[in-house]
Amino acid sequence: MDFEFSDEEKIFQENLRDYFSKSLRPRIREIDEKGIPKDFILDASRIGLWSLTFSEDVGGQHASFTLASIAAEEIARADFTMATAVFFLLENSWGYILDKYGSEELRKEVLPKVASGENFLGIASTEPSGGSDVANLKTSAKKEGEKYVINGEKAYISGVMEAKEMGGGHLTLVRTGGKGHKGISMLYVPINSEGITVSKIENMGRMGISTGIIKYDNVRIDEKFLVGEENKGFYYAMDGFNHARVLVASACIGSAEAILEEGLKYIKEREAFGVKLKDLQSIAFEAAELYTKLEIARLLVYKSAWLLDHEEKFKDEIPKFSAMAKLIAPQTAFEVIKSVMIWFGAYGYTKDALIESGMRGLMSYLVGAEGALNIMKLIISREILK
Repeated sequence: MDFEFSDEEKIFQENLRDYFSKSLRPRIREIDEKGIPKDFILDASRIGLWSLTFSEDVGGQHASFTLASIAAEEIARADFTMATAVFFLLENSWGYILDKYGSEELRKEVLPKVASGENFLGIASTEPSGGSDVANLKTSAKKEGEKYVINGEKAYISGVMEAKEMGGGHLTLVRTGGKGHKGISMLYVPINSEGITVSKIENMGRMGISTGIIKYDNVRIDEKFLVGEENKGFYYAMDGFNHARVLVASACIGSAEAILEEGLKYIKEREAFGVKLKDLQSIAFEAAELYTKLEIARLLVYKSAWLLDHEEKFKDEIPKFSAMAKLIAPQTAFEVIKSVMIWFGAYGYTKDALIESGMRGLMSYLVGAEGALNIMKLIISREILK
C-alpha cells in the first residue's frame, strides 16, 4: 500500500499548479462574471487538458483517472468558482464514455474536436420532471429509416450556451424502448441540429459555465449518433456518472484546499484582543478539525480514482466508492468554506474576498449535480445491504 503519488504524478501536479496559478487564479472574477475565457480553453487544449482520458487515436492522452483527479483538484484550487472544473469533468468523464462505447466513426468525428477545444461535449439526462429518476425519463427517440426523431425536453443541462457558441453537443438519454431503464438509449445530439431550441437558466453560482433547457421538436439525427447499442444507454450513463462523481469530488477538495489555505494564512496574521486568531483555542481547534476532515475526504476521493483505474478487478466496488466520494467531498468542502468565511468576518462576506464565489459554486454539488446527496446514500445503502 502506497499513499504517495508516483514521480510522474508529482511532476504533473506541480506543472499544473504552476500553469493554473498564472492562467486561472488571476481570472476568477472574470470567469464568474463573463465565462471561461476562450483563449484559456484553446491554450489548455495544447496541454491535452480536455482529453486526458481519451484514447490517443482521437487526440487523447489515455491517462489514468488518478491523473484526471489530480487535474480536477488543481483546476478547482485555482478557480474555486467550480466553473472551469465543471467544463473539465464534463469533457473528460463523458468524453471517456463516448470513447469507450461509441462506434469508430462517431469517436473520430466528435472527440478530436473536443480534444482541441474547438467543440464542447456534455451530458443531457435531467428533465423538468426530475433528474434523479433517470429510469423514468420521457424524452423519446423513434427510429424512422436511418434516422432517430427526438421529441421532449431536458432541463438544468450544463454547457448549453458553450455548445451553441463553440459547436458540439450532448450525450442525450432518450427512450427508444419500453418503460424503465431497459428502454433507454444514449445518442450524441449536435446542439445545432434543426428542431432544437435552447434557453439559459440563471444560476446563483458556477456562472462561468452556462446551465439551460434544451427542447427537441422532431429533431432528426442520423443513426450513426447512437452510442453503443440501442436500449443500453442507462448502463452507459451509470458508468459515466461513476467516473464524473469522482472528478466532482476531486474538484470540491481542490476548492476547499485553496480556501482553507487562505484561511490558515489569515488566522496566523490577524490579531484580535491582543493575540493572533490562531492562538484562540476555539479557532485553532476548528482549524484542526477542518484540516483533518478534508484530508479524510481527499483519501477517499483518491481511493475511488484508484479503483476506477483498476476497473476490471473492482467493478463491483466502484458505484459504492464513487457515491461515497460524491457524498462526503461536497459536504466537507462546504463546511470548510463556511468556516473560513466566518473567520474573515465582514470581509469574508464581500466579493473582494472571493470566498463567496467558492461557496456559490460548491452549492451545486450539494443540491444535486451529478447526483443528489440522498441518491448517494441510496446507492451506498443498496450496495452495503445486499
